[in-house]
Amino acid sequence: MRDAITRYEAAHQAMGTEFTLVAYGDDPQYLMAVGNEVFEEIDRLEGQMSIYRPKSELSVINRTAAARSVCVEPKLFALLVNAVDHSQSTGGAFDVTAGPLMKAWGFFRGKGRIPENSEIAQVLRRVGYRHLYLKRAECTIRFDVEGLELDLGAIGKGYAVDRAVEILRHYGVTRALVSSGTSSLYALGAPPGERAWSISLRNPYDSEKAANVIYLRDCSLSTSGNYEKFFKQGDKTYAHILNPSTGKPVENMLAAIVLAPCACDADALSTAFYVMGVERSREYLATHRDLMALFYLPRSRGQGFRRVILRSDGADAIGAFFTKTAARKRRATRKQTSKVSPSRISGAWATAR
Repeated sequence: MRDAITRYEAAHQAMGTEFTLVAYGDDPQYLMAVGNEVFEEIDRLEGQMSIYRPKSELSVINRTAAARSVCVEPKLFALLVNAVDHSQSTGGAFDVTAGPLMKAWGFFRGKGRIPENSEIAQVLRRVGYRHLYLKRAECTIRFDVEGLELDLGAIGKGYAVDRAVEILRHYGVTRALVSSGTSSLYALGAPPGERAWSISLRNPYDSEKAANVIYLRDCSLSTSGNYEKFFKQGDKTYAHILNPSTGKPVENMLAAIVLAPCACDADALSTAFYVMGVERSREYLATHRDLMALFYLPRSRGQGFRRVILRSDGADAIGAFFTKTAARKRRATRKQTSKVSPSRISGAWATAR
């Protein structure tokens, strides 16, 4: 007689958000032990990468790398290399050095403010991935300008999700969903009796409504939206996703969602595509494989929005699919939302049972 399949579900606060884990197996105690190790690793990564902790390795780098080369722990160094690679490939739309801009706009432990153009111009002098010098053979990093700061906020949560999935696979867990709040998730395998994990993408104007339902299996998804962190002044809303080339919040974009084989890449690219917009993202996808992007764009009037889906070569193999045609998608979303389990994963998505 086969053992009954158990659903394990847990949540953990880290990196300024709630990480959640849903997993299936035949031993609930084993799943709990693996889940505890997953959350311990996420805590370790936060202690290493947080810019809010003065003693973190990343904070030490930010304080000293303009004065001398700093030796970096190999896995963190590999993440920094990945971040710089994404910065280069997106022409700086994703920029790992954009932290000072976030501070200038009050998004660093603040309620938001509008800096003067002269202040933005001053900050931009110490922003730019080209000011980083990485020596791969020695795992060292150096800044060539004072005041430059690394900020892994747009890639670190995806990296933590990938590390969690590595741990799950190492311990033989083959059906799980790991989520880092509303930022990134990875769908490992599929729930019992299902073809894939059902993910409900939130309406950019209403967190209680679904804009799309997408199905994932062995695939990651990351979203960047103007509803995640913002402030209002007068009738205008200022979102936290900044264009590193102008130093100002991106406009005329509601959300950019990227599906990719790993969450680290999806996390960085969702930010980059939000900044780049549809046409520049289309150009990027023409030269990169195994990616899918979904954009929610505002209409000129009211709170309506339109969808744009882009696919690169190899996108059909990444384990993400819609089950309905584009013409039926909105009706299907409304009908299927009631079937989505509320779970403990909310905000940008929810999971099917």
